[in-house]
Amino acid sequence: MRARPRLLLVHAHPDDETLTTGGTIAHYVARGADVRVVTCTLGEEGEVIGERYAQLAVDHADQLGGYRILELTRALEALGVDEPRFLGGPGHWRDSGMAGTPPRGHPRFADADLTEAAGVLATVIDEFRPHVVVTYDPDGGYGHPDHIQAHRVTTAAVTAARWQVPRFFWTVSSTSAMTAGLRHLGEVPAGWTRITIDEVPFGFPDDRIDVVIDVGDSLGAKLAAMRAHATQISVAPDGRSFALSNGIAMPVLAEEHYLLVSGEPGPRHDLLAGLDLA
Repeated sequence: MRARPRLLLVHAHPDDETLTTGGTIAHYVARGADVRVVTCTLGEEGEVIGERYAQLAVDHADQLGGYRILELTRALEALGVDEPRFLGGPGHWRDSGMAGTPPRGHPRFADADLTEAAGVLATVIDEFRPHVVVTYDPDGGYGHPDHIQAHRVTTAAVTAARWQVPRFFWTVSSTSAMTAGLRHLGEVPAGWTRITIDEVPFGFPDDRIDVVIDVGDSLGAKLAAMRAHATQISVAPDGRSFALSNGIAMPVLAEEHYLLVSGEPGPRHDLLAGLDLA
């Protein structure tokens, strides 16, 4: 009997799984894959959108991390994933915040011992035996310390694990897709800021990207998951754009993009095709 495909995605904070790979998660779950998401922190340092939960933030009650477990649980349910999984357990490492954020008296993920953190993740890999592992590029997508650390930890864990991961990918942004998306945002809510591609400090050219997943059939699930992360993400009424706490309007794309790090290349439209699903 052919085994179910197994995908493991490693993300830094609740909401990252949805923003960069949510369509892919829902796409493969709908096709019978066993998809698991490991989140490295609770996102305690996140800025809160709106007033309802503003006092949970770090400078008030410092209870945001606990609330974001609920948001992540709801988002994963929308994508078809059974439950959240946290590296080392919920709260083991704290969200580090952006560069320059002061320590809060609890071990930050950016400061985690690489051997320890990679060892914890290698155990997850050995138990789950994923056919595909996904995390960020060396710059963490946009330079966040926890994203960079997630890249380092995942890379080390893939190397250290006894299970030989057949394909290892980075989730990346496509400059051409982002350019087209920014040009066709449609109406955006009052107060949001429109930008051009020249103001986006990250992205890869098409000739660097190995796999493009068409997630058009999963956009409904992705949008539901984005709305579940309401303290972090605002979604435009028409579902064509979203904004984080900075209020910058960004497109909701019908494609998600990946760069192959290791393993035999497959077709451009599928992370799994051609693999021996043992």
